[in-house]
Amino acid sequence: MTGVQAPGKKIWEYEISIINFVIQSAFDMNSPKDDLQHIRQMMERSSRFISLSGLSGVVAGIIALIGAAVALYLFKRHGVEYFDGYANMYNNDLVKQLVVLGLAVLVLALASGVLFTVQKNKKQGLTIWNNVTKDLLVNLAVPLIAGGLFCVALLYHGAPAAVAPATLVFYGLALVNASKYTYSDVQYLGYCEIFLGLVAMFLIGYGLIFWALGFGILHIVYGLVMYRKYK
Repeated sequence: MTGVQAPGKKIWEYEISIINFVIQSAFDMNSPKDDLQHIRQMMERSSRFISLSGLSGVVAGIIALIGAAVALYLFKRHGVEYFDGYANMYNNDLVKQLVVLGLAVLVLALASGVLFTVQKNKKQGLTIWNNVTKDLLVNLAVPLIAGGLFCVALLYHGAPAAVAPATLVFYGLALVNASKYTYSDVQYLGYCEIFLGLVAMFLIGYGLIFWALGFGILHIVYGLVMYRKYK
């Protein structure tokens, strides 16, 4: 039966020990639980982009706060009291400078995110470009592109004060839409961004403050939490 030339009693005892081991493993609730948890982690790792760096959120938040400070300086330089709300009249030069500033903040924030993420991937020995990454970028890009075009329309129709709240709303939608491909915590950040953007829509004169809270403070807090949680 086993193909081993040994006394029958020893063979019988050996087979009994194997049977006992199988039975104990089948009824041991810890081992299957650990195995299922391990399998679940492997499946999540293969189906989610989990290499986002918490530090990238912190850096992006700091960049956003610096950008908000520069924006306030530009308003003051052009003689605009931002907190007057609808009373503000933005000249073309100011609008152009604000657009350039916004694009600069976006590029720097994205560059920092890519840099920290690539470094984290190298440490973990993971490949950054795969099908999950593509799905993540597509789900992130659709609301962002739609939001960008919406903001261009706002500028075209002479409503630059509504741009900051709109960017918060569409950015939040992008995070919620892409959260299924990365950490589930991302969706909560998205909900907060949407909430701030909607509130700012009713307080146009304070849009820049909400923008600083959403893209600055929330990113820093979120980044620190993620860094401690997934370090």
